[in-house]
Amino acid sequence: MPDGGGGPPNQIRRLVLHGTRGVVSRCRDFTARALADWGWIPPDSEEAGERVEDVLLLVSEVVTNACLHAGGPEELVLRHGEGRLRVEVYDASPEHPRVRVPRSPALPGGHGLMVLDLLAGDWGSRDKGPGAVGKVVWLEVERPPGRKRDEPD
Repeated sequence: MPDGGGGPPNQIRRLVLHGTRGVVSRCRDFTARALADWGWIPPDSEEAGERVEDVLLLVSEVVTNACLHAGGPEELVLRHGEGRLRVEVYDASPEHPRVRVPRSPALPGGHGLMVLDLLAGDWGSRDKGPGAVGKVVWLEVERPPGRKRDEPD
């Protein structure tokens, strides 16, 4: 399968996690390194830069949700190919995310799924699989079409 972005097609990165202390920043740093390796960083346009920031915010949201509602994430998996990034966060809780009743953006908390709805191209959750307890919360983000690096601004 061809890859619409930088780097070889269908690359996968995994980060095994334990506990909740410092896990959000570890996941953001891990994701930023992968995006750099895959050519998303440095961004080649303003739109691409915004997309990188969106990805890092989305990773923070799904990992934070795993910390708050599922005892912490067990693994972060990044899948890159065909111009798309898929982020998967594995945890041990069988409870899937549920959208809350809409509330004021001025109130703290409860906005993580709204952020996913706004910034991710698609997202959802699934059970880990037969014989495994827990779930995977996933999201996908398309890489914006960018100019070639040698084109003028």
